[in-house]
Amino acid sequence: MSSIILNTVRRECFGQFRARLLQHSLLLTSRALRTAPNVCAHKTQSSRDEISLLEAAHSPDHFGTLSPQVDEPETLDEGDLKEEDFLQNLPTPGQKLSVRQYADLIKDHLKNNRIREALDVVEVRMKQDRVKPVNYHFNLLIGGCARVGYSKKAFQLYNKMKQHGLKVTGGTYTSLFNACAVSPFLGDGLKRANHLREIMLEKGYEPNESNYNAMIKAYGRCGELKTAFQLVDEMVERRLSIGTDTFNFLLQACISDREYGFRHALLVWHRMHRMKISPDRYSFNLLLRCVRDCQLGDLEITAQVIEQILSESIGGADSKRLDQPLPANEETPPVENVKEDVEEPQQPQLTTVTNRELTERLNQEGVPDLLSSQPHLGSLVKLGEVRKAEDRLLLLGGSSNVFAEMKRCGVEPDIRTITELLDVIPSTYAAEKHLLATIKQLKLRCDIDFFNILIKKRSMRFDYEGAKDVLYMIEAANLEPDIVTYGVLALGCQTQDEARSLLKMMHAADVRMNIQILGAMLRQGCAKQNFRYVTEILQIVKRERLKPNEPFLRHLEEFGKVCEKRDREYDAKPRKKGREEFKQEYNPYRMQLDAWREHMGLQGLALDQALGIVREHPWEQFKQPQPDGFEAVKNPKLRHKRKKQHSIRRVDVDAIEDDDQEKGNATEEMKEVKLVS
Repeated sequence: MSSIILNTVRRECFGQFRARLLQHSLLLTSRALRTAPNVCAHKTQSSRDEISLLEAAHSPDHFGTLSPQVDEPETLDEGDLKEEDFLQNLPTPGQKLSVRQYADLIKDHLKNNRIREALDVVEVRMKQDRVKPVNYHFNLLIGGCARVGYSKKAFQLYNKMKQHGLKVTGGTYTSLFNACAVSPFLGDGLKRANHLREIMLEKGYEPNESNYNAMIKAYGRCGELKTAFQLVDEMVERRLSIGTDTFNFLLQACISDREYGFRHALLVWHRMHRMKISPDRYSFNLLLRCVRDCQLGDLEITAQVIEQILSESIGGADSKRLDQPLPANEETPPVENVKEDVEEPQQPQLTTVTNRELTERLNQEGVPDLLSSQPHLGSLVKLGEVRKAEDRLLLLGGSSNVFAEMKRCGVEPDIRTITELLDVIPSTYAAEKHLLATIKQLKLRCDIDFFNILIKKRSMRFDYEGAKDVLYMIEAANLEPDIVTYGVLALGCQTQDEARSLLKMMHAADVRMNIQILGAMLRQGCAKQNFRYVTEILQIVKRERLKPNEPFLRHLEEFGKVCEKRDREYDAKPRKKGREEFKQEYNPYRMQLDAWREHMGLQGLALDQALGIVREHPWEQFKQPQPDGFEAVKNPKLRHKRKKQHSIRRVDVDAIEDDDQEKGNATEEMKEVKLVS
């Protein structure tokens, strides 16, 4: 009995001891698990301390450690959100448009000059719709960028077009060369044109007529006349058709050469005559632009060129010249047959006749005529007297001969032709009256641009009263002044009162002033050295929050130099007459100018630095979307409306005085007779 009780007590004690032992072992295990990371970290740290970082970097046995774990950010990356949205939110079939509909969107934006929005159709809209653009879309965008001179973007689109594996067509090359031609950076345009031409040669692409015309236009406008003429010779060698458009682009190339352009234009014009290509209205307008902008160059070489033109017009009148392109079905005759047909005794006789006719042409009396197919120099004594645009017009026979030649060629002049002529006729009332009479005789419809040029022409010869009288002509022609009209009228604002009167007129017509109009007024104030006038212009610029442009700052810079020079002269001679009056006006002006410069952020800057701040990049406007409320958006019908044109039959041409000296006494009479019922 006692043994049984003793065994039971032993089993209970052993069970309790076993349970306590198991509990203690579990406690030790948990503690070991909690301290294990610290031990590992300690061992790792000790192992790192054994080897320096420099040794570990060059040791083949150490490959570094894993990067530490980084907690997930609370806000996801914007790019990741866009990617997730792009992958999950697939467009519905109804959201996608057809190729034609995307093209219509691009055309509509380009028609309204919304370049940024047109580019977004391909770069944003079609990417969101998961639609791949075709080469038609890219060609539309390249053509739109080319028309506004955005050459950088045009070539970027061309590169994207190749990356998409799309076919590059001849129209693509034409648009790219047009982008080079219209680019505001001539050096960059020439570089891109050369690179594109090399690509065409590498690919073995043979340019067509449109490509050649675009290349001639690009190289001509960029000032590379030699290459432009070489391209025409290349067209002749390849027996491609050379038409009026090709020669028009050559005339544009001549305009780019201000020193020798008129001489080149004469050669191009008579090459048209020899090739029996009729000029069009655009050809005559370009020739008149050459008359206005280009010089003769070296007179000896010009005399040789004119003699060459006269001799070629005589010798090539009845025979085909070697430099003319032959039709595709006509071959060059063998040299042997030519030698057999020409007899030796006839050659001296032909030379004698040619020399006698050339001498008659050179000694012909009357006005020179280098415009027609049978040119002559008339009674011209020497080319050294030809200096102005009106003198170069006389070499073509004057304005009457230009109209006669246009009639012989079956070309009707337009108001653009008349406007070009207005720039090159003599700056007299008699010449202007004759031109207005011609407009009435031809029954042409004038626009406001013609009268703007007339105002500018009179203002540039300091006939400010005559310039104001043109406003009565505008009213009689049932036209309305535009912003350019007020700009050219500002050229005649010599005093503050005249400037205030013009600004009041603009305010009454609800026309907002711009920096160009104020710059024209500033020019007059600086020329008259009227400090109060200049100060008032600066205050208007500050009040209206206008940004000064490059001509505005240049006028201020030149005026400042003149004033500083005059100030130094007065300081050197204190008793010189007018010193006190100048100081009283100049010192306040200088303080006002410094305050204005500080307000504009131009204080302490040199002219080049200031110009760098105010000068805007010509392509910046195409990188920004068009603001809401633009006029073309609010009233789309105005986009297709042509410039307003009216007849000038109600303008009394007889009321214009022929004599410039009598003009000042007849101003009031003109105001009364300008309007004819």
